Amino acid sequence: MALEIERKFLVNNGTWRKEQGVMYRQGYLNSVKERTVRVRIIGDKGYLTVKGISRGAVRAEYEYEIPGVEAEAMLDDLCEKPLIEKMRCKIAYKGFVWEVDEFCGENQGLIVAEVELESEDQKFEKPEWIGEEVTADPRYLNANLIHHPYCRW
Repeated sequence: MALEIERKFLVNNGTWRKEQGVMYRQGYLNSVKERTVRVRIIGDKGYLTVKGISRGAVRAEYEYEIPGVEAEAMLDDLCEKPLIEKMRCKIAYKGFVWEVDEFCGENQGLIVAEVELESEDQKFEKPEWIGEEVTADPRYLNANLIHHPYCRW
């Protein structure tokens, strides 16, 4: 089984901005807490991802590349709305890659950073622009942002 172990944090300032990110567009075919089925487009590539329920910072994850045109059709015709749109920057810091997501649309103003780990208790140093940890707060799950967008908090 493939496992995703990641911790999520709010970003407390803009000093992380060093380069242009990549636009992500994603939607959910299923967004219940026990499992999510996500369609995503990064550039011209499509991906289908299935994730299990989170247990702390750990959950099952399976991801498959699919044709971009099919991903686009699923986003437009099948996925729950609103779609999630965000600019992602990957930033290397002290042996880890931080993914900083700056959300657009109904989630404009939300900026979160995630770091993937090999174990739940793995030690890492946080960059100075990292703020409060929100790993355990379900409001910050992308699948929940379609039902409760940041603009309505």
